Amino acid sequence: MKKNRHEKIIEIVERYDVETQDELIEHLRKMGYDVTQATVSRDIRELKLTKVMSEKGSYRYELPKTSEPLGNFKFNHALAESITSVDCAQHTVVIKTFPGMAQAVAVGIDSLKLPVILGCVAGDDTIIVISRSVEAAADLNTKIKEIIRGQ
Repeated sequence: MKKNRHEKIIEIVERYDVETQDELIEHLRKMGYDVTQATVSRDIRELKLTKVMSEKGSYRYELPKTSEPLGNFKFNHALAESITSVDCAQHTVVIKTFPGMAQAVAVGIDSLKLPVILGCVAGDDTIIVISRSVEAAADLNTKIKEIIRGQ
């Protein structure tokens, strides 16, 4: 329940200029989440949301901007060696692997539990990773390229 609520909060903050906790509570309630101010306050703290000035001159909640939004991205060396190429377009990262290895690499990606990744689908030698934003896809693309170059 908490994970789903956090995902909704991220979605709301990315989509709307939310200025107050009350506005966030209102959005959550419209989406079927019966939350209290204390719960939302704790969620804001756990998600490390900050208030920044919007273009309109008012303040709004924003997701944390870090130099490395993928956190401590660690990946099994053997799985990394299975990747032959990686590229991205918009919210999507496409990873090519040796034949038969895409499923294993996709499981490795899923196990990272990165909040910027909505999910991935794997075939025999290709994985499609859908991210929450264009920036997250570009960062993931860069990080995977660094990992496969560093071997």
